[in-house]
Amino acid sequence: MEERDVTKEGMSFIREIDEFCGYNRRWLVKLEGEPTDPRYGWLPRERPIGKYIEYGVINLDKPPGPTSHEVVAWVKRMFGVQRAGHGGTLEPHTP
Repeated sequence: MEERDVTKEGMSFIREIDEFCGYNRRWLVKLEGEPTDPRYGWLPRERPIGKYIEYGVINLDKPPGPTSHEVVAWVKRMFGVQRAGHGGTLEPHTP
């Protein structure tokens, strides 16, 4: 079985995101071809959804009406987590 080059796969993902966002960045890879131990994380497309929830950020477009506090309470209930919060305002955009 051929060993995967997760560094190359990870950089490919980063370049896809850059291209999607219209960025033109030059990335520095410290150790080209250095093996990555799979015990230390996942490639983004392979990360279990539970880990995104446990360590992640939810980008939420809050509708008019509920308060930021209410939305945080809903998120906690929906995902069964004890801790959640918000950074900044969750107020809706008004043109």
